[in-house]
Amino acid sequence: MDASLEKIADPTLAEMGKNLKEAMKMLEDSQRRTEEENGKKLLSGDIPGPLQGRIQNIGEQGHISLLGHSLGAYISTLDKEKLRKLTTRILSDTTLWLCRIFRYENGCAYFHEEEREGLAKICRLAIHSRYEDFVVDGFNVLYNRKPVIYLSAAARPGLGQYLCNQLGLPFPCLCRVPCNTVFGSQHQMDVAFLEKLIKDDIERGKLPLLLVANAGTAAVGHTDKIGRLKELCEQYGIWLHVEGVNLATLALGYVSSSVLAATKCDSMTLTPGPWLGLPAVPAVTLYKHDDPALTLVSGLTSNKPADKLRALPLWLSLQYLGLDGIVERIKHACQLSQRLQESLKKVNHIKILVEDELSSPVVVFRFFQELPGSDPGLNAIPVPSAAPSAIGRERHSCDALNRWLGEQLKQLVPVSGLTVMDLEVEGTCVRFSPLMTAAVLGTRGEDVDQLVACIQSKLPVLTCTLQLREEFKQEVTATAGLLYVDDPNWPGIGVVRYEHANDDKNSLKLDPEGEKIHAGLLKKLNELESDLTFKMGPEYKSMKSCIYIGVASDDIDVSELVETIAVTAREIEENSRLLENMTEVVRKGIQEAQVQLQKANEERLLEEGVLRQIPVVGSVLNWFSPVQASQKGRTFNLTAGSLESTEHTYVYKVQGSGVTPPQTPTGTRTKQRLPGQKPFKRSLRGSDAISETSSVSHIEDLEKMEQLSGGQEASEANSPERHPGTPAPPEAEPPGAVQDGAQGLQDDRLQVEEPESLR
Repeated sequence: MDASLEKIADPTLAEMGKNLKEAMKMLEDSQRRTEEENGKKLLSGDIPGPLQGRIQNIGEQGHISLLGHSLGAYISTLDKEKLRKLTTRILSDTTLWLCRIFRYENGCAYFHEEEREGLAKICRLAIHSRYEDFVVDGFNVLYNRKPVIYLSAAARPGLGQYLCNQLGLPFPCLCRVPCNTVFGSQHQMDVAFLEKLIKDDIERGKLPLLLVANAGTAAVGHTDKIGRLKELCEQYGIWLHVEGVNLATLALGYVSSSVLAATKCDSMTLTPGPWLGLPAVPAVTLYKHDDPALTLVSGLTSNKPADKLRALPLWLSLQYLGLDGIVERIKHACQLSQRLQESLKKVNHIKILVEDELSSPVVVFRFFQELPGSDPGLNAIPVPSAAPSAIGRERHSCDALNRWLGEQLKQLVPVSGLTVMDLEVEGTCVRFSPLMTAAVLGTRGEDVDQLVACIQSKLPVLTCTLQLREEFKQEVTATAGLLYVDDPNWPGIGVVRYEHANDDKNSLKLDPEGEKIHAGLLKKLNELESDLTFKMGPEYKSMKSCIYIGVASDDIDVSELVETIAVTAREIEENSRLLENMTEVVRKGIQEAQVQLQKANEERLLEEGVLRQIPVVGSVLNWFSPVQASQKGRTFNLTAGSLESTEHTYVYKVQGSGVTPPQTPTGTRTKQRLPGQKPFKRSLRGSDAISETSSVSHIEDLEKMEQLSGGQEASEANSPERHPGTPAPPEAEPPGAVQDGAQGLQDDRLQVEEPESLR
């Protein structure tokens, strides 16, 4: 950069170069001093204040670009003559460099902040060129012969609406050209259908004005057949404008023929900021036109020095990087795409959507499940003869899993710059576009290898989850009290809802009782510490009385999982009802106790007489003739829900009999597991995947436990005089003791049956 400035005769440019050199030296000295103090590389985000840790690492070329904005403000204070010469030189140099780098000969440049702004100005230039009386008659000329702007169906969303708003044109002036549906790519413009549309518009008295082609669509990076489109535009006098990320490959030594044809178009829009990792750098629209008056009226050129100074940050950045630096950055991004594409071809269950275009620096991939072959276990994927509803359901399931995969990869490898997008035909996909992100994020080849490793580690989870979805649905449908909720946007095994007794599915009102039961169920399930994740559902869901089960990383016993959910929810509901019934019983008992206390007071008054209630007389009578009042206490029986007298308790001393309470009955759903085995895992018995050093001894211990428990049950079953659950009879007791024991046994049975009836 210093050598180029020394050749400039203007002393203003030489002084600016000297000051710029001193500013860069100050930045380098500050960076070196900070590295020595902290022992680490200085990051632009390590600044005090609220922006600390929030600014990306922009690097030296980023500092150069940002310095250009402040330098432009200082330059704007120069004399008008010096300012005019300086801005003209900066604008002409930047335009010449860009045209040479991207092979666009004899072109002009328009620098703009908004990427779509250049296309809007090009549309105005086309209108002024085709309508000679537009400056005089205005919209009357457009009304008599309506212009038509042709856009591809794969164009970025909102582009046509933006053009109509900027130009003041009605929406019927836009013509959406479909992409190939039978032959060729699903994202390339159908040239034959476009020619038919042009002929139809001419017959209706319309004027085909402009065609927007793509050299790398916004979604998957496909390039239109620009050579054929150029011939069609020359035939009908249509302005051809090209945009897309693949235009960056024009700076490389080898360029595909489809992208190279863009150099013959009428205009193109470049975005060198993301391609080269330069912040706050304007976009550039290169165009070819010989009439400076029309370009001035269209807004593509301006006499204001401030408009010309927009090119200053890019002028500084291009000099700092040089031609080799620019080519190296674009080449590095393309190599990253090819590296990922070649690696994904070797991974099963991953489909690449842009595989037919090796020149595209965009890689779009998607997880898919293979069609069932000889393995009967893979029956969750629809075959072509399946019902359309089943195919649509599986399509939504795969979309949800791909969305989950993309979010996981973005968290695991953030420097990859992945994005998740929804395509109309393919569904949800993951896109890797290093030309737009690698220079800013600093993506390297090792990051691509890490990304492939993460994809391979997540594939078993996706495959297992997709296979267990149908089994989970069948188990939930066959279980009483559970309702399967079909949520295609949930990337997990499934969604289940417990139907309690007061559940009104047809009502749109809130269900607080159901939410309470499901909240308790969620807490119980999370306490099991299994590999599955349980949630109450996304925040945007209005119905929260559901349990959302996440992805499965291993073979899960779905039947045990569904049974656990059903039994646990039923227990929570019964405990909640027991508490509510007990509250109601206690309340009624308190009311009854108050009534009995009032009656007892009235009976005491009648028994003692009126005279004993007088203060002085009553004390004298009580001294001469004390009253023998009986203690009439009350006890509240929670089981029966009634008040009982405590007279028999104090008279017969029953409370000291030492009766032991019955044992609490346990559930029968507890499953014996291997030591260290987590809940819902299938047993390894009979599996071929058991290693020699794994849990063989644990299986032998489990078999011994089962044999012991089986032997005890067999011995108890072989005794003819005993009923399961009855205590063993004593060896020798007197006849009277046998009757008392039988009576006690009957009482114990009653006490055991009372909690069961209460439950």
